[in-house]
Amino acid sequence: MQGWTSLGQWSGLHLSKLVEHVKPLPQARYICFLTMQDNSRDEPSSDGLGQFYEVIDLELAYKPQTILAYEMNGKPLPIKHGAPLRLRVETQVGFKMAKWINQIEFIDDYTGIGMGLGGWREDNIHYDKDVEI
Repeated sequence: MQGWTSLGQWSGLHLSKLVEHVKPLPQARYICFLTMQDNSRDEPSSDGLGQFYEVIDLELAYKPQTILAYEMNGKPLPIKHGAPLRLRVETQVGFKMAKWINQIEFIDDYTGIGMGLGGWREDNIHYDKDVEI
C-alpha cells in the first residue's frame, strides 16, 4: 500500500475460536480492538493522543486467515511487530491489523468510538474501513 511490505509467517489463535468460546450477545455485529498504541507514534505507549483502535465486522472473524497472532516466523511475537497480540486479517489491507492489543470488545455499533468511522485511521486519515484485497 505504501511500500511497507515484507514476508512473515504468522501463528496464533483463529479469531473464530475466540468468538465461539466467548459467545458474544446476539446483537454484536463488530469486534473492536483497543491497543496500547499512542495514536501519534507507531509504538506502544500509555500517554499521548489517546488509545488506538480498529473495528472489523464480526463476519471477518470467521475467515480462516483472521488470527490473533502471538508468533512470527516460529518465535514469540516481538514488541516491534505487535506483541503481546496482533490482529492479522489477511483479506483486508494492512492498516486494519492492529498491534499491541490489550482489549477486545464485541459491539453492535461503533459510531460512539473515536470519531465513529471504524478505526483511528478512518477517523483521522479518512481511510475506507471496508477495503479488501
